[in-house]
Amino acid sequence: MTDWPLLSIITFLPLVGVAFILMIRGEAEIVARNSRNVALLTSCATFVMSLFLWFGFNRGTADFQFVEQADWLPGTGISYHMGVDGISVLFVLLATFLTPICVLAGWSAITNRVKEYMIAFMVLETMMVGMFCALDFMLFYIFFEGVLVPMFILIGVWGGPRRIYAAFKFFLYTLAGSLLMLVALLFMYFQAGTTDIPVLLRHGFAPAMQTWLFLALFASFAVKVPMWPVHTWLPDAHVEAPTAASVILAGVLLKMGAYGFVRFSVPMLPQATADFTPMIFGLSVVAVIYTSLVALVQQDMKKLIAYSSVAHMGFVTIGIFTLTPQGISGALFQMLSHGIVAGALFLCVGVIYDRLHTREISRYGGLVHRMPKYAAVFMLFMMASVGLPGTSGFVGELLVILGAFQVNTWVAALMATGLILGAAYMLFLYRRIIFGKIEKEDVKAMQDMTRREAVMFAPLVVLVLWMGLYPMPFLDVMSVSVDNLIANFETARAADAAATAVVALN
Repeated sequence: MTDWPLLSIITFLPLVGVAFILMIRGEAEIVARNSRNVALLTSCATFVMSLFLWFGFNRGTADFQFVEQADWLPGTGISYHMGVDGISVLFVLLATFLTPICVLAGWSAITNRVKEYMIAFMVLETMMVGMFCALDFMLFYIFFEGVLVPMFILIGVWGGPRRIYAAFKFFLYTLAGSLLMLVALLFMYFQAGTTDIPVLLRHGFAPAMQTWLFLALFASFAVKVPMWPVHTWLPDAHVEAPTAASVILAGVLLKMGAYGFVRFSVPMLPQATADFTPMIFGLSVVAVIYTSLVALVQQDMKKLIAYSSVAHMGFVTIGIFTLTPQGISGALFQMLSHGIVAGALFLCVGVIYDRLHTREISRYGGLVHRMPKYAAVFMLFMMASVGLPGTSGFVGELLVILGAFQVNTWVAALMATGLILGAAYMLFLYRRIIFGKIEKEDVKAMQDMTRREAVMFAPLVVLVLWMGLYPMPFLDVMSVSVDNLIANFETARAADAAATAVVALN
């Protein structure tokens, strides 16, 4: 299948599902059932197609693979250019893996406007996959911004009581940052004469220009991560979003900002990256400690997990800017692990929310007596979140800490406090929900996981254990690309230093 336009097929196949859903007619119940079936079949087919990337990927090169390129806007230097390397291919797989699980998560929870709900999810999948495949900055920007629309609709239409406020806050925060990225994109275009990412990677922007370009890109990517202090949109969005939207928001959308740092800021702006690394470390350490403390006092399950996501993404940004093989590999692995574990935790919340329709921690207690299977699954994901050895969370956090110790011992030590705080708030959550006596009658009536919920959790359980016990397949995919990123960064830094020295002599 190497001659097929595989990336285009994976990117736009969900839109084929959208076309079929739009043609569904009949009574409301029939339309809802068929819309669910089409969305599930389409998302599963997209995931199966994406597996060809995994099995056909050449792990021995850092070059972009499965490349497709065609004229889009002739004479402008802007083209339809798609491709993946050892970094982006993993996030394409993450997006296609989580989407069918999200469709299952909303199977019975969403009862109104099911047709429109499934259309929004299919469009969202196209935007997510396209963003990770894009090798043209303008194409990347279109997909990057396109994600906002379906997520805004998912939160604003199917969210909780304060859904309109949360949807607009999410939209305005992320749009404001993205407008600055558009300014940087246009500046790069006028400097290099193209928006082709491989060309921009080799262009070599002047050190003085890099500072402003870095700040413009930082404004966009920091909001998406989200980094402290521009993280306040995330808890509101998670609390009000339907369960499946929270899963995809935590699982994939939070990775867009960190991916932007790896794809653009670090390789294209090496001097500015070095200059602003202390600032990134400072903001990330604050995020890890502060949001962990805030998570400790939360009484809403979703809000607690949302704040924990900010803390975990603080590990990711520290790992990226250590600019060491262990740090960057650990950050990428942590992004994958967090996407699976945080998504699974939101699914765990959704399971009991569908039964009792409340997320207040104090409303539960003693669920192990009524839902032992659920308690076991929840325990695994809780342990993965705190980095228990043998789970996916341990590998990424260990590598990031090893990378940070090579660069700054204080940063590594302060960051490590997040592991202790993380264990505290997750164990607090688990103890109050699962253990103790059942004191409320409605909790006594709760039933254990259904077959659909078991099917939904099964692949997540397998992946968390696979990544924790045998992480090498994932690390091997990214290792050559990470080494190439660091080598190019160091070469560019040396060239910038030489150019600065020549200017000083003259």
